[in-house]
Amino acid sequence: MKDYQTKRRKQAKTIRQFRKLHRLLGVSLFAFFAVMSITGLLLGWKANSGGTIIPNTQKGSTTVLEEWLPLSELKTIAQSTLVEKVDQNLSAEISRIDARPSKGILKFTFENHYWEIQLDGKTGKVLSVGRRNSDLIEDIHDGSIVDKSLGFKGKPFKLFYTSLIGLSLLGFVISGFWLWFGPKLMRKQR
Repeated sequence: MKDYQTKRRKQAKTIRQFRKLHRLLGVSLFAFFAVMSITGLLLGWKANSGGTIIPNTQKGSTTVLEEWLPLSELKTIAQSTLVEKVDQNLSAEISRIDARPSKGILKFTFENHYWEIQLDGKTGKVLSVGRRNSDLIEDIHDGSIVDKSLGFKGKPFKLFYTSLIGLSLLGFVISGFWLWFGPKLMRKQR
């Protein structure tokens, strides 16, 4: 009987420790989890936002790549469009070119800001000039906004932040499991 009571006290103590860990993680990381969940929801809905979170992908005049203008010419058109239609003070340095052959378009994104220019691959016609709010939301979601704001190289805050959140979520899963399973185990042992 004494072994049973000792074992039961030990199990109860373990459950209390997991409850304490669960509560501590929840209270100390509440703001981070709120930011991660809200930005995660927004990113999940970006393609269905009607162009609010990310500009809708347009359609070009042809999907035949051989008919497209040279990339260097399309790049020049995108850069001059940014300067003329958005802001001449923004960096026109290209960050990424997203070619969509099945849509007949190219999307040009730029360094240090969140604007996008979509061009028809064949004609070079500007199909869309839009702000990529999704890129800003993603930078907030993964913490790289802090690295960008403070000029950190190698993204140390992003690595710290994503590791902290990932390990904390793992802690929640483990402690939550024991908060659920521990009492069941204790009842079963009666």
